[in-house]
Amino acid sequence: MNQSTVFQYGQEHLTPAIALAIADGHCRGVLNDTARGRIEKSRRRVAELAASEAAVYGINTGFGPLCTTRISPEDTRALQRNLIMSHASGMGEPIPARLAKLMLILKAHTLCRGNSGVAIPTVERIIWHIENNVIPLVPCQGSVGASGDLAPLSHLFLPLIGLGLIQSGAEARPAGRLLEEKGLPPIQLGPKEGLALINGTQFMAAHAVWAVRRLQHCLDLADIAGAMSLEAQAGSDRPFLAELHALRPHPGAKLVARRLSAWLHGSQMVESHAGCDRVQDAYSLRCMPQVHGASRQAWAHLRDAVEVEINAVTDNPVILENGEAVSGGNFHGQPLALPLDYAALAASELGNIADRRVYSLLHGNDQGLPALLLAKTGLQSGFMICQYTSAALASENKTLCFPASADSIPTSLGQEDHVSMGSIAARKLHRILDNLERIQAVEFTCAAQGMDFRRPLRSSEMLEAVHARIRLGITHAENDRVFADDLACAEGLVRDGSLLTVARQSALENGIDLNGDDHERFASD
Repeated sequence: MNQSTVFQYGQEHLTPAIALAIADGHCRGVLNDTARGRIEKSRRRVAELAASEAAVYGINTGFGPLCTTRISPEDTRALQRNLIMSHASGMGEPIPARLAKLMLILKAHTLCRGNSGVAIPTVERIIWHIENNVIPLVPCQGSVGASGDLAPLSHLFLPLIGLGLIQSGAEARPAGRLLEEKGLPPIQLGPKEGLALINGTQFMAAHAVWAVRRLQHCLDLADIAGAMSLEAQAGSDRPFLAELHALRPHPGAKLVARRLSAWLHGSQMVESHAGCDRVQDAYSLRCMPQVHGASRQAWAHLRDAVEVEINAVTDNPVILENGEAVSGGNFHGQPLALPLDYAALAASELGNIADRRVYSLLHGNDQGLPALLLAKTGLQSGFMICQYTSAALASENKTLCFPASADSIPTSLGQEDHVSMGSIAARKLHRILDNLERIQAVEFTCAAQGMDFRRPLRSSEMLEAVHARIRLGITHAENDRVFADDLACAEGLVRDGSLLTVARQSALENGIDLNGDDHERFASD
């Protein structure tokens, strides 16, 4: 997307890629006249309900277990302000500013659907925060995933009423002071506005949006690193034949098999042992389509769930088109919690099989690959402890795979007696992705070292381009050294997208389509 791209909140279909583009300043979200009309219509209806004799939850009653307590019209503003203050009870480290900005974007989009009863100035202020990169500080802990993400969303919107903190570089500034400098008075919330702001799934959904991008990158890197490990060990490309996968046509496996075949196309290393007497490779090499492919399908499941969620209305009560206020459960995080836990398993398995490939690289073989990936060992330990690190990370991920969504603790004096824990699933997934990226850094480091011992043979143009990019920062190891420096460099290449950029550019230059017919199914960018 270019800088001039515009997205219309509440009117167009939001995707993870568009949300990230808005967060990164490559796209501008705007409030158009159609959305304004819908917002104003629902706000007028809420004002009518607040003044009526009928009890309507959250509009002229208290919240949660206080839902039977009537609130007088003159107290409705104080009710909404008190709601945000009291519910801002989160703890822990603040989430990254980029995630908090995504929360603002997702909330702006859902409010612009016109089913929440907020006022236009409230939405305009949220969009001002987004456009000016004035991002509230949001603690990471406190949500149980129903009624949505109450605590983190309360912190997100404290600045609207002149309270809370703004993330400013390494420091946090009082929001009231900053807004005063900008000449912006606190918002005076009307009936239901506070509830509409803090009731919803935007904390877990923002984490999920970022996880969709991160996991997709890890999936693409897994295929590249796996192909490089296969080359270093003189593995066979025959397990990736399309005819084989047509007999068990899981779409993820078919795609990975096609991609691996593409990465290895034209490799002298593959051709050099075409007639060898080795019967088969270890599972971590020949079963990459089945394992990586299953993780790709879990990723696609998460992406599909996220796309529904970020275009949904998830607060409560909801104002229907006919003006009826319905108190339901659209805030419940279970539709995201389960896919987030599934994605955590998928990410962990990518790390698990990558560690097995690193382990096998250290064995050495009769194709010139030395044990521990050094020509001379004994006095030197080589890459042995690098594999310890990947093993530790893989094992840590296994401990993080217990599904958060399997747990539920009653809250709100029993009114909220089943909760999703989707926020915990979301945070946990990112911890697993952090570890996965480090495991992949270990594999790239070791696989590049292993490929060096296959010279003068060359791999495919694409894998050689990736190898060359690694070698710009990590030289071939002749002797022991502080390998932590190499791993840190490789982790940077994994995280900043350098390796993917080089690989995709090489594929483009060589006219190779890595996705084929499954592009729409598995692509998010």
